[in-house]
Amino acid sequence: MAEAEAAQAAQRIALLAFPGIRAFDVSVITEVWGTDRSTRGVPPFELRRAAADPAAPVPIRGGLSLTPDRPLDWLDELTPDDLVLVPGIEDPAADFPTPVLDALRRAHAAGTPVASLCAGAFVLARAGLLDGRRAVTHWRLAPALAARHPRVTVEAEALFVEDTGIWTSAGTAAGIDLCLHLVRTAHGAEVAATIARSMVTAPFRTGTQAQFIEHPTPRADRDADALAAVRAHALAHLDEPHTVASLAARAGMSARSFARHFQATTGTTPARWLIAQRLAAAQKLLERTDHPLPEVARRAGFGSEVTMRQHFASHLATSPRDYRQAFRRSGGQNAGSSPIAR
Repeated sequence: MAEAEAAQAAQRIALLAFPGIRAFDVSVITEVWGTDRSTRGVPPFELRRAAADPAAPVPIRGGLSLTPDRPLDWLDELTPDDLVLVPGIEDPAADFPTPVLDALRRAHAAGTPVASLCAGAFVLARAGLLDGRRAVTHWRLAPALAARHPRVTVEAEALFVEDTGIWTSAGTAAGIDLCLHLVRTAHGAEVAATIARSMVTAPFRTGTQAQFIEHPTPRADRDADALAAVRAHALAHLDEPHTVASLAARAGMSARSFARHFQATTGTTPARWLIAQRLAAAQKLLERTDHPLPEVARRAGFGSEVTMRQHFASHLATSPRDYRQAFRRSGGQNAGSSPIAR
């Protein structure tokens, strides 16, 4: 009985399977939601592969195939607590199966969150779900998405964006960022961090696609990443005040040179990076401790509760108090509002 109740409570994840989906994105989705990490505090997920013909393996490039285990009408059983995922596709100009497009429309109309990875945005656009909405795809494909679907506002530089319950991500590794973010908004920062650690990846990255499009850094700089020690120091001492000047002095650089190298390496400024790290630390403290809000603000490095509240409002569209209450009220699910990645 207990096992049945746990299975019923599991968030259901529908991976849409059809010819032309990319093996990498299927693997990312499976790694995030298809691995049992319950012994490390990760809640159970019910990941299913839904296809028009669940009896027919779906071919994937490279001699692979994916075996579906649910028909497309399984999506009609999903709720706003569940999730529909469209993997990236090999050919954005391909004709997508009409049953897949219809299933996506019905799921979205029922209030189920829908997300796509990389060029999967073209599938959502073909279904009409991105009309009048902001979306992102791989930076090489952004002009094609904008040209083929002029009613879509294409954000060429974002790693991922959300617009009224529909998520899209940039290329390849940004799909990992989006998947972990979807876990974080549904189950909290600590669950997402646990999954990220097992995948040996960052719980979230700051910056935009611009770091890959416009300002590629020399390979020696990327490999050495001379600023890693400075970032590690800042993370270990978030409760201390940090400025560009103080961090630059630790790196042995001028403030201007440090800021330039930092943005080239991370895709964001030192100040924005620090805010992102402090928000993540505050979320974890709110989820895992009973510290009063001023103490949470101090430990996360915000200095005051007022400052922390301002950053929660502008970046997470909620307050620290509401975040804590929502997280505990839902038992770790749907904590806070979903921030829009910029």
